[in-house]
Amino acid sequence: MRRVQVVGKIVEKPEVREVTLRTGQKARVADLTLEDETGSIKLTLWDEQIDMVEVGDMVRIENGYVNSYKGEIRLNVGRFGKLEVIGKK
Repeated sequence: MRRVQVVGKIVEKPEVREVTLRTGQKARVADLTLEDETGSIKLTLWDEQIDMVEVGDMVRIENGYVNSYKGEIRLNVGRFGKLEVIGKK
Protein backbone atom coordinates (compact mmCIF):
# COMPACT_ATOMS: atom_id res chain seq x y z
CA MET A 1 0.00 0.00 0.00
CA ARG A 2 1.47 3.34 -1.05
CA ARG A 3 0.70 7.04 -0.50
CA VAL A 4 -0.32 6.40 3.10
CA GLN A 5 -1.11 9.38 5.33
CA VAL A 6 -1.28 8.85 9.09
CA VAL A 7 -1.41 10.96 12.22
CA GLY A 8 -0.56 9.17 15.46
CA LYS A 9 1.37 9.09 18.71
CA ILE A 10 4.74 7.43 19.26
CA VAL A 11 4.14 5.02 22.15
CA GLU A 12 7.35 2.99 22.04
CA LYS A 13 10.90 3.73 20.91
CA PRO A 14 13.21 0.73 21.31
CA GLU A 15 16.97 0.70 21.06
CA VAL A 16 18.46 1.79 17.76
CA ARG A 17 20.40 -0.88 15.92
CA GLU A 18 23.10 -0.56 13.29
CA VAL A 19 22.84 -2.46 10.02
CA THR A 20 25.03 -2.82 6.95
CA LEU A 21 23.25 -1.95 3.71
CA ARG A 22 23.74 -3.79 0.42
CA THR A 23 26.05 -0.94 -0.61
CA GLY A 24 28.32 -1.72 2.34
CA GLN A 25 27.41 1.50 4.15
CA LYS A 26 26.32 1.48 7.80
CA ALA A 27 22.91 2.84 8.80
CA ARG A 28 20.87 3.16 11.99
CA VAL A 29 17.34 1.74 12.13
CA ALA A 30 14.61 1.54 14.80
CA ASP A 31 11.14 0.01 14.84
CA LEU A 32 8.94 2.36 16.84
CA THR A 33 5.29 1.80 17.68
CA LEU A 34 2.79 4.34 16.32
CA GLU A 35 -0.74 4.41 17.69
CA ASP A 36 -3.97 6.17 16.72
CA GLU A 37 -7.67 5.64 17.44
CA THR A 38 -7.78 2.63 15.06
CA GLY A 39 -4.87 0.69 16.55
CA SER A 40 -1.08 0.47 16.42
CA ILE A 41 1.59 -0.36 13.85
CA LYS A 42 5.36 -0.69 13.75
CA LEU A 43 6.97 2.41 12.24
CA THR A 44 10.42 1.85 10.77
CA LEU A 45 12.64 4.95 10.90
CA TRP A 46 16.20 5.40 9.63
CA ASP A 47 19.16 7.57 10.67
CA GLU A 48 18.17 11.22 11.32
CA GLN A 49 14.45 10.40 11.36
CA ILE A 50 15.03 8.43 14.58
CA ASP A 51 16.40 11.51 16.36
CA MET A 52 13.37 13.61 15.35
CA VAL A 53 10.90 11.81 17.62
CA GLU A 54 10.47 10.75 21.24
CA VAL A 55 7.85 8.68 23.04
CA GLY A 56 4.70 10.78 23.45
CA ASP A 57 5.22 12.87 20.30
CA MET A 58 2.36 13.25 17.82
CA VAL A 59 3.57 12.79 14.25
CA ARG A 60 2.18 13.11 10.75
CA ILE A 61 3.42 10.84 7.98
CA GLU A 62 2.64 11.80 4.40
CA ASN A 63 3.26 9.67 1.32
CA GLY A 64 4.44 6.71 3.39
CA TYR A 65 3.98 3.07 2.49
CA VAL A 66 3.00 -0.15 4.24
CA ASN A 67 4.67 -3.51 3.73
CA SER A 68 5.06 -6.83 5.50
CA TYR A 69 8.41 -7.77 7.07
CA LYS A 70 8.89 -11.03 8.95
CA GLY A 71 5.12 -11.54 8.92
CA GLU A 72 4.38 -8.16 10.52
CA ILE A 73 2.72 -5.17 8.85
CA ARG A 74 4.99 -2.09 9.00
CA LEU A 75 4.67 1.57 8.11
CA ASN A 76 7.65 3.23 6.40
CA VAL A 77 8.31 6.87 5.60
CA GLY A 78 10.55 5.91 2.70
CA ARG A 79 12.53 8.05 0.32
CA PHE A 80 9.54 10.03 -0.99
CA GLY A 81 7.60 10.31 2.25
CA LYS A 82 7.60 12.99 4.91
CA LEU A 83 7.76 12.71 8.71
CA GLU A 84 6.65 15.73 10.70
CA VAL A 85 6.39 16.14 14.48
CA ILE A 86 3.14 18.03 15.08
CA GLY A 87 3.09 17.90 18.89
CA LYS A 88 5.71 17.28 21.56
CA LYS A 89 4.91 15.35 24.73
